[in-house]
Amino acid sequence: MLKISLQHITKRFGREVVINDFTHEFTSPASIALLGANGSGKSTLLQIIAGYVQASKGEIHYTLNGKELSPEKTFQSVSYCAPYLELIEEMTLSEFLHFHFSFKKPLLPISDIIRKIGLESSSDKLLEHMSSGMKQRVKLAQALFADTLLILLDEPCTNLDEEGYALYRELVKTCCTNRLLIVASNDKNEYEVCSTFIHLKDYKS
Repeated sequence: MLKISLQHITKRFGREVVINDFTHEFTSPASIALLGANGSGKSTLLQIIAGYVQASKGEIHYTLNGKELSPEKTFQSVSYCAPYLELIEEMTLSEFLHFHFSFKKPLLPISDIIRKIGLESSSDKLLEHMSSGMKQRVKLAQALFADTLLILLDEPCTNLDEEGYALYRELVKTCCTNRLLIVASNDKNEYEVCSTFIHLKDYKS
């Protein structure tokens, strides 16, 4: 069981307080949505949980079956997907996924992952030549098909069409069982896959 304990987390950017005294314990398995309007701190909190951003105040602890995880083990336990994350666009789809999954174990063979996201015909296509929606499918794949305990998704359906939304829901349903999923969004189509909801309006001064 993975447990993430956030204690009195506060984040400031200059004089602006984005998150104010946030305390919560996330325990797997669970599917949790971080809700709030633009500027409410959803993305910032997700980045703090991932270890990409340091809190201005407070503590965060990761434990697995009662034992605290080292930073190296924490990295291996986390998958992250966000529209602002960059892909290596000089690589083909197949090359990129092979490269990405050299760092984290995949749940399926690469060819099967490409098939699951509906991009079989684009396996040898450079990422720079793909549409924004196709790139978002790749970002989802590198997160959801990694054999990790924690999946963090920030606005996961950005640039997806109706078919892409359906694919997202199916991938979450099939890939996230018995894992800890946290989705940051204010779009019901993105967070309706979750069973627990946290509103961040109380954590912004």
